[in-house]
Amino acid sequence: MSAQDPRTPDELLNAVGPAFGKLRRTSLLEVENPISAKDLSRTLVLNLVLENSREPGAEVTVGKVAELLGTDPSVASRMVSDNIKAGFLVRAASQQDGRRTVLELSPQGVELMTRFRKHQRDAYDYITAEWTEQERLTFARLMLKYVDSLDALKDRGLAKDA
Repeated sequence: MSAQDPRTPDELLNAVGPAFGKLRRTSLLEVENPISAKDLSRTLVLNLVLENSREPGAEVTVGKVAELLGTDPSVASRMVSDNIKAGFLVRAASQQDGRRTVLELSPQGVELMTRFRKHQRDAYDYITAEWTEQERLTFARLMLKYVDSLDALKDRGLAKDA
């Protein structure tokens, strides 16, 4: 226990899961240029397409979106279709296999993601305004380290199936 937080180490570690649940909801904080709840859900798909198509030759399909979301292909298809209808995604022919359709962000999708990233940063700045610069940077580094380690959890699941 620390002087700042009376919880035991077990209580602190058990509180992490519920805290992560709150993180997504705080994205709707009333900061400048708020993101609608509908667009917030759309950014889940847009972010996956954006992040997984950065490498040269990397292509994202509806099936890949389903895999990355850990959801049924029909659910992913509906989410992708919603983004296409909203003008944020476009279908394109694969450069590797012309029979396959891949997903790309439209200019409107890029604009939404730019606005969303700014919104996230504004929310982070607002939430951590009373923190020291060292606390803000330490938390950011640890959060990124945590997210980068998520693949180990997925790999562990594969090892159990083998």
